[in-house]
Amino acid sequence: MATMGRSPCDEQTTLIPRQNVRPYLELIRLEKPTGTILMFWPFAWGLTMAAYKRELTIDAYLLDLTKSLCAAFIVRSSACTVNDIFDRELDAGVERTKNRPLASGRISILAAVAYLIMQYVIGIAMFMTFAVYPLLKRVTHWPQAWLGFSMNFGFVVAWTATTDSIDWNVNATMMSACWWYVPHTIYACQDKKDDVKMGIHSTALLFGYWIRPLLVACAVTFVVMLTWAGILNDQGHAYFILSVGGTAVHLVWQFSTVDLEEPSSCWINFQRNGHLGWTVWGGMMLDYLVRIEVPNTEFLRPPF
Repeated sequence: MATMGRSPCDEQTTLIPRQNVRPYLELIRLEKPTGTILMFWPFAWGLTMAAYKRELTIDAYLLDLTKSLCAAFIVRSSACTVNDIFDRELDAGVERTKNRPLASGRISILAAVAYLIMQYVIGIAMFMTFAVYPLLKRVTHWPQAWLGFSMNFGFVVAWTATTDSIDWNVNATMMSACWWYVPHTIYACQDKKDDVKMGIHSTALLFGYWIRPLLVACAVTFVVMLTWAGILNDQGHAYFILSVGGTAVHLVWQFSTVDLEEPSSCWINFQRNGHLGWTVWGGMMLDYLVRIEVPNTEFLRPPF
C-alpha cells in the first residue's frame, strides 16, 4: 500500500536458503525499524508512568521494558504482514511499494497467510485492531485515526500489566493524544499522487491544503494531553521540563522544516517522530529514577 501501514543473511543457512528468507524479513520491514520504534513508545510511556506511580524496582522495570519491545516488534510485524496481504494489488501500482514481497510475487499469498498465523499465535490479543486498518483505507478517509487508536493502545496494555488496574483518567488522556496521527499522516503525504490513481483513501487527500493546520492542531492537543496526564499522575519537574517542554520544541521544529509536498521531506519527518519518542520517554524515565533512587527530593515534587 501507499499510505502508512501499507502503512519502514548474507550466507546460506543450513535449513533455508538466503533467497527464501529475505522476502519474509522484508515483509515485516526488518530493514526499516522506525515503525517498530514508533510502536514501542506508547508501551514504554505507559510502563514508565505506571512504574513511577507504583515505585517499581529497576530490575522489574527493565524486564517489563524488554517485554514491551518484543511486543512492539511482534505487533508491528503482524500489522505489516496483514497490510501487505490486503494491499498487494494496490502496492503493485505504486512506485514506492511495487517491489514489496507480495506485490512483486516473491512470496505467495498462502505462504504470507501461514506466516501471519504464526505471528498471531505469538500475540493474538494485540493484533486484531490492526487487521481492520487496511480495510478502512477502502471506505473512509480516516484510516490514520484508527491506526493512532490501535498504536496508543500499547499505553493501556503496559499500564494495566504494571498496576493490575486501569486509571481511566490517565489512560483516557493518553489514548486521546493525537501524536500517532501526526507521523502517519505525514507518511501518507508521500504517496498522494499514487493514492489518487489507485483509489486509496487518507486524511492527506481528504483535507488537501488544510492538512498542515490540522496536523498542528493535533500536535498542540498532544502537548496539552501530555501535560494533563502528568498532572493526573503527579509527575515531577523532569517530566514537565523534558517530556512536555521538549516535545513542544521538537514539534515546532518539525513543522518549521517539513514540506508536505516533497516525499523525501515527509519521510525524514516521519523518522523524526521516532526521535521524539526519546524526548517524551526521557522525562518520564528521569522522574522515575529520581523517585526510586532519591525519594522525597524537591525535584520530584509536582510543580502544579
